[in-house]
Amino acid sequence: MAAKQLPRPAPEFTHQKSDAWLNSKPLSLEELRGKVVLLDFWTFDCWNCYRSFPWLRTLESQLENREFMVIGIHTPEFEHERNRNRLVEKVRIYELSHPIMIDNDFSFWNAVGSRYWPSFFILDKKGVIRASYFGQIDQHSAQAEKIERMVEELLSE
Repeated sequence: MAAKQLPRPAPEFTHQKSDAWLNSKPLSLEELRGKVVLLDFWTFDCWNCYRSFPWLRTLESQLENREFMVIGIHTPEFEHERNRNRLVEKVRIYELSHPIMIDNDFSFWNAVGSRYWPSFFILDKKGVIRASYFGQIDQHSAQAEKIERMVEELLSE
């Protein structure tokens, strides 16, 4: 699959049933207007995904009183990762409190154009995908700082 050009409008969330979301009711792009959103595509057997969680939690904490939110998109690489109960347990273990959409059929993954775990897509306040990043993000890394700068720029638009 070829990479999709940026910027471009984000697709609508592909799962709208309550059992397809953790930590939240189903969300829509319309509800998120006015917020900068970081989409985190991950799967629960991905060590690079887990290693990015401390940075994500720090970012969420630093921006908790701003118009910013993280939405996790759990897209399974392996069959056993489709099990909702196992996912719920991993969310508890890793203390993830942000909304998480379960994308077992890869519909949102494909609509956004994700190709790797983890991958991160930044949406501006109008719901436009402005940037994408792939791979583990560590606190204070060059990639973390680049994402944080972009989020700050978008928050001030």
